[in-house]
Amino acid sequence: MKNKFYQNIQNLQDSIVAGLEKVDGVAKFREDIWERPEGGGGRTRVIESGKVFEKGGVNISAIHGKLPEAMQKMFNVSEADFFACGLSLVIHPKNPMVPTVHANWRYFEMYDENGNIIQQWFGGGQDLTPYYLFEEDAKHFHQTCKTACDKHDPEFYPKYKKQCDAYFWNAHRNEARGIGGLFFDYCKETQEMSMEDWYNFVTEVGDSFLEAYVPIVERRKNLEYTPEQKTWQEIRRGRYVEFNLVHDKGTLFGLKTNGRIESILMSLPPHVQWIYDHHPEKGSEEEKLIQVLENPINWI
Repeated sequence: MKNKFYQNIQNLQDSIVAGLEKVDGVAKFREDIWERPEGGGGRTRVIESGKVFEKGGVNISAIHGKLPEAMQKMFNVSEADFFACGLSLVIHPKNPMVPTVHANWRYFEMYDENGNIIQQWFGGGQDLTPYYLFEEDAKHFHQTCKTACDKHDPEFYPKYKKQCDAYFWNAHRNEARGIGGLFFDYCKETQEMSMEDWYNFVTEVGDSFLEAYVPIVERRKNLEYTPEQKTWQEIRRGRYVEFNLVHDKGTLFGLKTNGRIESILMSLPPHVQWIYDHHPEKGSEEEKLIQVLENPINWI
């Protein structure tokens, strides 16, 4: 399974990078191949200063070795070996009318002293962080997520949409990071779902990413915007940074397993502002976004 899934995310990285380069029309992704001293490595691809995308990355990794002590406590196990692989992407567009997007699909195995698998699971999801709210875009993104889920179980979309709203919540701000999407984790074998079934589901979601995001970018990338709207985008990016550094499990996992720091922090945007006690004007489009972030809604 680990070889099969790693091959899948290698192919998925190629297709997503090609799709995003086509949308940008100017910039190309730079590739870095890196190795982890304790075992494994990855392939980082980053785009910067494009016509459409200000900064972004589509990264894959496959790491293995001794489970770090901090992770042993998290999983309540003694010394163990592990394998983890995944694709993680974050795209920060230049135009504030285009939303930031994040996605991740991952697989994990843990072994006993004889090398037998004692735990294995899939996780992942995709979520949208707009700076200006276009309901048409929100509905499109969520409908694409639901369509992928419904092919496997009609209960998946409402369940994983709810988990996404709960996970991407900036508790210290009492607001969502964005308008959600899907989030699933610890997807293990059950009577209803084999690991092969989970593989089919997770790869279905991964294959839906470009369909979920690219039409939104195409609709918004050429809209005009003001310096004030750019400032708002950078203020909201600050909340994005706060979530990634304070709450995100993926960032913490990478830091605790001696992951490549440049790849882990690739998710951070290049230009961000923190303005003291900032509040949008009453009745503005900016306030409309905040109202939705404070009270997540069902888009479809």
